[in-house]
Amino acid sequence: MNEQMISLAEYENEFEAEIARGHLKSAGIDAILSKDDAGGMLPSLLEAEGVSLLVRPEDIKRAKAILHEKSMVTRK
Repeated sequence: MNEQMISLAEYENEFEAEIARGHLKSAGIDAILSKDDAGGMLPSLLEAEGVSLLVRPEDIKRAKAILHEKSMVTRK
């Protein structure tokens, strides 16, 4: 998955992001999570910064529709 990925949504925690990622995976859409954990020094910042769900640009429209259908509310 070395292709350019763009942010589809942001979640407050990794658990919510993983659920959304699972919905996309079951629909055949590759997605990855990106989080800023301050280099591992301050794990408590993970929730403050949130977790981004990234997809390929060509999948963004379909991915948004899937998350909307599953009622996965996002901040993006």
